Amino acid sequence: MNSGAQRLHPGVLTLAVAAFAIGMAEFIVVGILPSIAFDLDVPLARTGSLVGLYALALAVGTPLTVLALARLPRKPVLLALIGVFLGGNLLAALSTDYTSLLAGRIVTAFAHGSFFAIGATVAASLAAKEQASKAIAVMFAGLTLAMVVGVPIGSFLGNAFGWRLPFYAVVVLAGVALLAIAKWMSDVANPPVGKASVQLAALRHPAILAMMAITVLGFGASFSAFTFITPILTDISGFSTSIANLLLVVFGVATLVGNLAGGRLASRIGWQPALRLILLLLTLVLAAVALLLPYPLPMIIMLFFWGALAFGLSPAAQAGMLSTAERFTPHALAFASALNISAFNLGIALGEICGSAMVDNGQLAFTPWAGVVMAVLAQLPLIWLAAIYRKDFSLERPSPTIS
Repeated sequence: MNSGAQRLHPGVLTLAVAAFAIGMAEFIVVGILPSIAFDLDVPLARTGSLVGLYALALAVGTPLTVLALARLPRKPVLLALIGVFLGGNLLAALSTDYTSLLAGRIVTAFAHGSFFAIGATVAASLAAKEQASKAIAVMFAGLTLAMVVGVPIGSFLGNAFGWRLPFYAVVVLAGVALLAIAKWMSDVANPPVGKASVQLAALRHPAILAMMAITVLGFGASFSAFTFITPILTDISGFSTSIANLLLVVFGVATLVGNLAGGRLASRIGWQPALRLILLLLTLVLAAVALLLPYPLPMIIMLFFWGALAFGLSPAAQAGMLSTAERFTPHALAFASALNISAFNLGIALGEICGSAMVDNGQLAFTPWAGVVMAVLAQLPLIWLAAIYRKDFSLERPSPTIS
């Protein structure tokens, strides 16, 4: 085996650096929601919208932004998006009320989604075809590494010294990412791009919609509970705030392990079997979390498995969307990637909406059960999509000839 063929392009690592900054920006508010609610004098359920509305803005804005940028060179586009991302976080850090904080989050969201959508196609193009899932997983590992390091440290700093401090830290990280991409990212050829009408047609293709549904339900399954993970750990499981911050490290380590394992699993057995297995295990783990919330030691163990499965789904789902787009909408690869990034964040928004509704009605302990339902439902479009693949494959095979 040629070991050189297995070596990742350094450009993939620059994408991972940027993903680290983006991951910290997206999830840092989860650890400091109570501090934001207290400082800005808004209800906890409303501050949950900083997660949900961020995800919704990302979901709506990403496909439109990617469509507008489809024909532009990839490297300058990625640099511009990181610049906008930096500006949005600076606005959030300087905000003095909920409205300006939310505005900063929405600006950040537009850049975030487009960067991941375009970055995923760039990462895949920088690797051999059989290593595409691994390259995407390495890029997403930057996001999950932020869960390991950035979010717990940011939560500690935000709760101890003020919630704005983590946003300033993200501004610095975004600057580092900007320099890394400028120095080490090589230019890549744009994928084939059809007219806007051709790309938009991907949004109507049943296979693309099925893949989006899998991502929405599968990834969103974790967020009805995860959005409120800090109050869950303190108010139900009985941990102190400082211990809850440390437990975010456990969850973060698990997301990194799960993301890399999910990418390898999808490369080894295929993205469809990988998604089936991950969704099944996620269903079981979320049910266990719901039952074990009052028990501190089992919750620590469950946090690890929960994080691993929640983010192990990401590379398999993204690889699945790229594979589906290559097969059914080959001239809309970047747009289909954007749709799946939207689907990830529609899932976050859906989970947050369900969780916030439960919290608003005093049902914090029931939030994991909403995730159980979503993980089960995610299997349905996956089953349908597998049938479509089998049918499409059978149509491609030549009919046997009779001599």
